[in-house]
Amino acid sequence: MPALNAMHDNEIASRLAALDGWARDASRIVKIYRFANFHETMAFVNALAWISHRSDHHPDLEVGYNSCSVAYTTHDAGGLSTRDFDCAARVDALFDL
Repeated sequence: MPALNAMHDNEIASRLAALDGWARDASRIVKIYRFANFHETMAFVNALAWISHRSDHHPDLEVGYNSCSVAYTTHDAGGLSTRDFDCAARVDALFDL
């Protein structure tokens, strides 16, 4: 896989504006998804695990009873890359199903 480069602030702001509910937190983007119960939360987490595996790009997750915080960064790039934003869009599409 080709090396990924960290994005510049103006690129990050532009890509972030195209996503719903995601926020920048230093060198990562983060979003909290809310659910009705633990079962729905875990179904989301399991589907996200499959997407992450297929994308070969894995977010940091914080899972609670009715919420899941998803954070993306590209460690190899030393910051945010286009890959983070592409994966964030895939997760949003999953949530909208």
